[in-house]
Amino acid sequence: MTISGGNSDFIILYHRTPFDEAIDEQGNRTWRDQKSPNGIIPTLRNLFRSQENGTWIAWRQVDDANGEEDERIAMDNPSTFTLRRIPLEESQVSSFYHVTSKESVWPILHTFPTYFDVNNANWAIFEEVNSRFADAACSEAAMGATVWIHDYNLWLVSGFIREKRPDLKIAFFHHTPFPGNDVFAILPWRKQIIESLLACDVVGFHIPRYTENFARAASCLLGVKKGPKTEVAPKFLKFGSALTEPTETPWLEYNKRKVKLVSSPVGTSPDVIQTLTMRDDVTELTRQIDADTKKGRKLILSASRVDYTKGNEELLLAFERLLERRQDLHGKVVLMLACVAASSGMKIYEETQRLIEETAGRINGRFSSIDWVPIRFSTNRIPYEEMVAWFSMSDICWITPLRDGLNLVAKEYVAARKGRDGVLVLSEFTGASVVLDGAILTNPYSHKQMDQAIESALELPQNEQIERINKMVSAVEEFTVDDWAKEQMQSLETMN
Repeated sequence: MTISGGNSDFIILYHRTPFDEAIDEQGNRTWRDQKSPNGIIPTLRNLFRSQENGTWIAWRQVDDANGEEDERIAMDNPSTFTLRRIPLEESQVSSFYHVTSKESVWPILHTFPTYFDVNNANWAIFEEVNSRFADAACSEAAMGATVWIHDYNLWLVSGFIREKRPDLKIAFFHHTPFPGNDVFAILPWRKQIIESLLACDVVGFHIPRYTENFARAASCLLGVKKGPKTEVAPKFLKFGSALTEPTETPWLEYNKRKVKLVSSPVGTSPDVIQTLTMRDDVTELTRQIDADTKKGRKLILSASRVDYTKGNEELLLAFERLLERRQDLHGKVVLMLACVAASSGMKIYEETQRLIEETAGRINGRFSSIDWVPIRFSTNRIPYEEMVAWFSMSDICWITPLRDGLNLVAKEYVAARKGRDGVLVLSEFTGASVVLDGAILTNPYSHKQMDQAIESALELPQNEQIERINKMVSAVEEFTVDDWAKEQMQSLETMN
C-alpha cells in the first residue's frame, strides 16, 4: 500500500510542538517561543529556514477524538511551514506516553529493569499512535522527501513509513540512552522495535556506546550484518570511564538494506548563552543571587528533573556526608538544587519528589543556623535567563545522574563560564562525560568516589579550574547544536 504524497520535502516528527500554544487577552490563539532559547526545539525549527515546504508533526490533546481530523496550521516563523497536530484523547496520551513510554520503556532505556512494569502497558495503543504519525508523514511528504523522527516514543513510525513510502529518506535520532542487549531484551516488543529502526536510512545516537549497544542488539536479535568497526571521532574520549568506546560500528545491513549509524551528541548554543550572561536583566539576576544566596560563600549548583534516574538523592546524601566531615565548611558553602517536578499523575515520580524533599528538609534541619541554610531547593521550572544567572554565579556545577542520555546542563554551565574559573563535577554515566574532557568525573553509585569528587572540586586551584573550563569550552564551541543537526542531515546525503 502506498499513500499518495503531499508537497513537503522535509518533515520532522516530534511529540513536542515548535512553539508553545497560548491564548491572548482577546481569547485568540497565539504561538510563543519555547521558554528556553537554547536547545533542540529552536534548532529543529531553524532547519525550516532553508526549506520551502516543510512540515512539523506533533500531537494535540482533545476531549473527544471521534471525527476529529488532524489539525494543519500554516506557521510563518522562522519561515513558512506547516504544523500538523494529531488529535489524541487524554486516555490515549496517558496510555501511549505516560504508561507505555514512561513506565514500561523508560526504566529499560536507563538500565533500571527493577522499575519495569509491563502490566499496564497497552502496546496496541502505542502502535496506533505511531501508525497515525506515520500516516501523517506519508500524506505530507513529496516524492523522495526527508523524514526525521525523534525519540523512542515514535520507535515504530519508521517501519510503518517504509512499508507505505519506500521512496522516502528516513532518519531517526534517539535522545535517550540505548541499553545493553541483555537489558533491552526484557522488552516484549524488542523485535518489532529493532526491525522498525532498521527501516531507516540513518539512526543517530548521542555517543558511540549507545550506537554499539544498538548494533549488538540488532545483531543478537535479528542476525544483521555489521560493518567493520572504525575508530570513534576525535570529539569523543576513547578510554577511561564507564561509557567510553574506542571503536564503533558504522553501518548495519538487513533485508538487503544498509542502515548508517551515527554517533552525534546534541550540542548547545554557546553564543546564545554567552550573550545572555552579559545582558542587563541577567546581570541584575546575578546580583540578586549574590546578595540573597551566595553571600560570599561557595555556591554549588545542581539542576535536573524529578526522576529516579537523575541521582538527586545520591547527591543530597553526598552533600550531607560533606557537612558531617567538614565542620569548617558550615556557613561557607550552599547548595542550590533546581529539580523540576514531573507531570502529575505518575506515582513513581511523586514518590521520588517526596523523597528528595524529605531528604533536603532533613539535612537543612540538621545543619541550619540563624544565618545559614545549606540547601536551597526548588521544584519550579526556572526561567532560562535566571538559570544562566545561576550558571554565572556558581563556583561548582554538580551533575550526578545514575544514567543520562547526554545532559545539556553540563554543557550550558561550561559555556556560561567561558574565560572564567569554575568546576564541573559530572557523573561518568552521562553521555556528556565522554565529550567534556576537563570535568571531574564521579561514580554516583560509590559513596567514596562521590565524596572525593566534591572535595576535589572545592579544593581545585583556580589556575587548574580555568584550564579545565577552557578545554571544555573548546569542545562545546566546536560541536554546537547546529553542528549536530547538520551532521545528522549530511549523513542522509552521504548514504551509499
